[in-house]
Amino acid sequence: MKRMRAAWMLMLLVLVLLALLPSLVVRADFGTNWSATFFPSADLTGTGVAVSGINGLNFLWQAGPPIINGVTVPITNCPSSPTCTDNFSARFTSSQAIQPGTYQFVIASDDGVRVYINGALRLDKFVGRPVTTDSFIENITTSPVQIVVEYFEGIDQATLQVQWFLQGTVTGTPFITSTPVATSVPLTAVVEGVDGLALRSGPYLGASLVAVLRPGNTYTPVARNRDEGTYTWYQLTTADGRSGWASGRYLKTTGNVDGLPLATTVFEQIDGAADTGVLAVPRSVMNFRRRPSQRTALLAQIPWGAELQLLGRTIQGGENFWFQVRYEGQVGWIYAPFVSTRGDINNVPIR
Repeated sequence: MKRMRAAWMLMLLVLVLLALLPSLVVRADFGTNWSATFFPSADLTGTGVAVSGINGLNFLWQAGPPIINGVTVPITNCPSSPTCTDNFSARFTSSQAIQPGTYQFVIASDDGVRVYINGALRLDKFVGRPVTTDSFIENITTSPVQIVVEYFEGIDQATLQVQWFLQGTVTGTPFITSTPVATSVPLTAVVEGVDGLALRSGPYLGASLVAVLRPGNTYTPVARNRDEGTYTWYQLTTADGRSGWASGRYLKTTGNVDGLPLATTVFEQIDGAADTGVLAVPRSVMNFRRRPSQRTALLAQIPWGAELQLLGRTIQGGENFWFQVRYEGQVGWIYAPFVSTRGDINNVPIR
């Protein structure tokens, strides 16, 4: 009887401890339960309109007014735009339960955007521009995480997408980060042999353009990836906080780069991407690649005129660059310039 009573007491103690543990959700998405204030100006001034219960920052308003959960936000009298299809701004706030680890934040906007993580400004692109993809790496050590996104729409198209993707989890005690081992020679990388080197959202020639690295600047690699096969790609961050991947073909490195961690990227996490309701229709026979690069494995050849589920896309120079599609049960990538689309392309996430 005493043994049974002790066992019941132990089980009860375990249940109590589990109930007290925080519930952590790994997000590889647009977040949940955001609140926002919309302003009748492009600089977050004026009388704001509050909106709550926003499940994800994934807005493709095109040339229309801002719509949240199927309802037009009632802001009016924006400069040169009485119905606020242009020249409005918004501040989005949320507290997200994110598992501690290293994350890549990927943000697409048209026009400007700022992102704060726990009060620290991590991305500052509050300027007028066509749809552009930015990214940065953030080490999350505690949860929940306070995220603030400031956005403004100037004229014409309006887009805002904010996502984060787990790159690596924290091992051991979840709220303690490991201390990196010091090396005798600092790890550095400089551009060599070209006037500019593309920094991309992933380690592939067809990933979205994040920035251009220039000779004469020194960068610090934080991870590497050889998924493309031909060259090692290195994860770097620019002086203005933009993070991405650059091909080692035109990087001169010092230090022990073999000691860098081999990191996965967002592209390994989206093979199960949901259908967007948009179709891709090739205008020629297309090579169907595992990743957005002609250097990756050829999965199949897709015939002219095939109708494919369009799941994602990369952007370069404001234009679609590669399309992620589903073909005969497989998910892969095709080169976008030779593909027509059917449906609202703005519903297709930018990677």
